[in-house]
Amino acid sequence: RRLVPIATTGTFLLGYVSFRGMCRLCVDEGEMVPVEDPAGPDQPAGGGVMYLGELRDMLKKYLNEEKIESTVRSEHRLRPHIQSFIATVARNFQKLHMDHTWTDSHYATLQFPSRTQRNALWLVDAEGVELEEIPLDSADYCAYSAMGTVTGGVVYVNYARQEDFEQLRALGVALNGSIAMARVGGGVSFAEKVWHAQEAGLVGILFYPDPADIPQDPRRLGLHGNAAISEHVHLGSGDPFTPGFPSFNHTQFPPTQSSGLPLILAQPVSANVASKLLRYQLVGVACPRGWQGRLPYVRCVVGPEFSVGGRRVRMAVYNSMSPVLLNNIFASIEGKTEPDQYIIMGAQRDAWGPGAVKAGVGTAVLLELARTFGTMLQNGFYPRRSLLFVSWDAGEFGNVGATEWLEGYLSMLHLKAVAYFSLDQAVMGDDALSAYTSPLLADLIEGAIKQVCVSLHSERVCFTDKTRPLYLNSGAYSFTAFGGVPAMELRFHEEGRVYPFVNTQLDSAERVQELLQGRLGVVGRTVGELVGLMVLKLTHDLILPLDVTCYSTAALRLSAQLNQLSAELQVRGLSPQWVYRARGDYSRAAKTLQEAIKNTDIQDERMARLYNTRIMRVEYYFLSQYVSVVETPFRHVLHGRGDHTLSALTEHLALLRTQPQLFNEARFRQQLALFTWTLQGAANALSGDVWNIDNPF
Repeated sequence: RRLVPIATTGTFLLGYVSFRGMCRLCVDEGEMVPVEDPAGPDQPAGGGVMYLGELRDMLKKYLNEEKIESTVRSEHRLRPHIQSFIATVARNFQKLHMDHTWTDSHYATLQFPSRTQRNALWLVDAEGVELEEIPLDSADYCAYSAMGTVTGGVVYVNYARQEDFEQLRALGVALNGSIAMARVGGGVSFAEKVWHAQEAGLVGILFYPDPADIPQDPRRLGLHGNAAISEHVHLGSGDPFTPGFPSFNHTQFPPTQSSGLPLILAQPVSANVASKLLRYQLVGVACPRGWQGRLPYVRCVVGPEFSVGGRRVRMAVYNSMSPVLLNNIFASIEGKTEPDQYIIMGAQRDAWGPGAVKAGVGTAVLLELARTFGTMLQNGFYPRRSLLFVSWDAGEFGNVGATEWLEGYLSMLHLKAVAYFSLDQAVMGDDALSAYTSPLLADLIEGAIKQVCVSLHSERVCFTDKTRPLYLNSGAYSFTAFGGVPAMELRFHEEGRVYPFVNTQLDSAERVQELLQGRLGVVGRTVGELVGLMVLKLTHDLILPLDVTCYSTAALRLSAQLNQLSAELQVRGLSPQWVYRARGDYSRAAKTLQEAIKNTDIQDERMARLYNTRIMRVEYYFLSQYVSVVETPFRHVLHGRGDHTLSALTEHLALLRTQPQLFNEARFRQQLALFTWTLQGAANALSGDVWNIDNPF
């Protein structure tokens, strides 16, 4: 897939939309015409704002499963023709009853397979003479891999998790200078696998789908043996050559790059290629328990040497970097009371292959939600807050389009963005529902699920949710970990079975329909209904329904761990007193705010506005102000990545009991200070005015 520049109508900036929210006489094409007053004569009979129950009924009435299914099928036909597909999405937005449509453009550096040299693998002898080339599909690659040629033995590293490499070190396996063979899956992204391999001293890594993890029988909705799974390997998001700032015109900036770009080669291979390499029977210790996959005729040893003396593998990656014009397509419905507060829904538009699950379903649900809310607007729906619908570009390269937009408007989003809902990969089955979410939104999804049941397998099913933390490759992750905006990504999936075709050339609408036994529209509509119900509540309620007390629990867990290790800490002159105090201050501030809201007339617009301002900034308060956004973009101390995070702090703290010789007191003091002051800052901000902060000396 190659992105090409296009021109679409209405190029506006987010700041312009904010201004337009205050302009009573502005419309899309620049004409000056009066905007209808919500309380005026054109309001539906009965007058007044509709009840939330009425709005829910209206949402369910207008959501159309047939439209979702037909959109996925039409996208499947259009996706190879990128320019036509992007223009179609833009036209669909323009046909709806939106207040604004516009395109937000960026220039980003993306990596593609070389047009002149194919990535390759060879078996070589002890002298480096090539014995056999192992063919690879030219469409399979890892975006942002390092480039060049390396030669080494092969080490089987299971899922390439941190604990896998720790086991290999414990077994005394020689890792330096070798090439890793890693299974896809294990709960870690390709980028994390590459990072772990690089830290362990390997020079390259190959990813393969093992039949134990991903079905390999094409007769039963599985991959064929020659299929590989592609994924980017940048440990981060956005354009890695403009880290922390937007790529509006990166040629004007001094050369820089993300610290998350790998230094080693990475390449996806098929199960057949992995089997061919591994069945030469590596010499080495037997695999640890639980590492045995299901590759045929492969005896599980870790390597790195082959049983035929001196044989090694040579690996070559010839990908090329290219500057590309990206286009994020926006549509919006202005809120009638607080237009400068946004509830955002989005889906990535691009995919490695046909992308039915990866991008097609999300785009279809996004367009159907926009159509539904637009229709509701014509039938008496007057949203209190604004709704934004976004089709993101370059999602496959690490949510580049979305992250560049966040970087461009980071200084204002915490003042305006209430929540973000990602529709990426929303339908991968229909057995179970998972919500990857900021804890601030957990109550919302719980409430929405209680109202949604759907007919599946000839039964009426009411779903229960599994709330899970946001993960690195999620379309929602950057919004929370980088932007400080509460975000959620919903996913229907098969219990105990993965959808095998994501990030392959086989991710087609026909295969999704076969998996769902023709119920793609039904499940897609259910996603739309769940997201729509949450959006309705966020745009309807006078006080934003976000749970500001949720982060007290995470701080409490740290306090408990510190308490258990109090003796070890005291020996080193370390005191957890300030963490205890910061946790207490945050808990009191959150509860005090809740009590104040209960005891206030929330019909008072001024007071409601003051409370909502404090509530919608809570996520932002947990972005550490003590680390660089360029060097450490995911600054959130609870969801981010880096030494400033709670997870890094607790992992380091655990060494006091498990490996005290590795405990670094100076590093721990800094980690504890950074987390404590971020938590205390959140408590102070949540308290409101400075005279309400209890900070005696």
